[in-house]
Amino acid sequence: MFKNSALFRLHLIVFLWGFTAILGKLIHANAHILSFYRMLFAAFFLFVFIRFFKKESLKVSKKLFIQLSVIGGFMAFHWFCFFYSIKVSNVSIALSCLSLSTLFAAILEPIIFKRKVDVSEVVMGVVIVICMGLIFKTEFHYKEGIFYGILTALFGTVFSVFNGKIFGKTSSGNIIFYEIFSGCIILSVFYLLTGQITTLNEISGRDLTLIVILASVFTAFPMLESVNLMKYISPFTLILTVNLEPVYGIILAFFIFGESEQMSPIFYGASLIMILAIIVNGVLKARKSTAIKAPN
Repeated sequence: MFKNSALFRLHLIVFLWGFTAILGKLIHANAHILSFYRMLFAAFFLFVFIRFFKKESLKVSKKLFIQLSVIGGFMAFHWFCFFYSIKVSNVSIALSCLSLSTLFAAILEPIIFKRKVDVSEVVMGVVIVICMGLIFKTEFHYKEGIFYGILTALFGTVFSVFNGKIFGKTSSGNIIFYEIFSGCIILSVFYLLTGQITTLNEISGRDLTLIVILASVFTAFPMLESVNLMKYISPFTLILTVNLEPVYGIILAFFIFGESEQMSPIFYGASLIMILAIIVNGVLKARKSTAIKAPN
């Protein structure tokens, strides 16, 4: 019963993550305003939850705080590039580019964790590159959105890989809070240096309301819930289900926005192949892991 409940909750949060892209298009504010306020409000909600509901300490060492701040910077630019990709192209383009995260992970993980390169990951990477090449060729008018979509995948992969290095050094809630809070500060400094800081007040009440919903229901809650679900489901199940995020998002975008989200048959075919390649690779890894652990 607990497992079935956990799987339902898992699909719910993946659905919420997929809907994040929809909100990104519904919110009229530009990408840098949207990213800043999302992180600001998400950090606030996480602080209130951790300190006043769970009544846990937020104390971390100076060294860990610096590490979390650097990772938070990658998270901030990951979200900025994601929303910018949506603004200059559409939801489908931004979400399809997320599939490249698996390719970047196949390159970065062996370097960071000092392990051998997995042949299956290399093959999968080649398949994804070919599919992205087809998408770029057929949807060339969205080249700027594809470029920022690729950056989204790259920054997201760096964020995830380095997160794996610090997991367990403090509570998961603290990790998420300090990364989002630090990301917000880093964006503020970046906007200050680029002269964009004064534009942060150029936001309507409608957009502010939607961003509060985005920061709470679609950011803080899913991130905390995904951590809690690790008690009941395997990391493999989590990773495999998270790969459905682009599927949920692209389908929702098609029905909500209609013509602006209608893509060529080649786009849908290439996207499907990329997602299937990631899932197949995950299944093969799980079987390989089970075979290694099985008793003689």
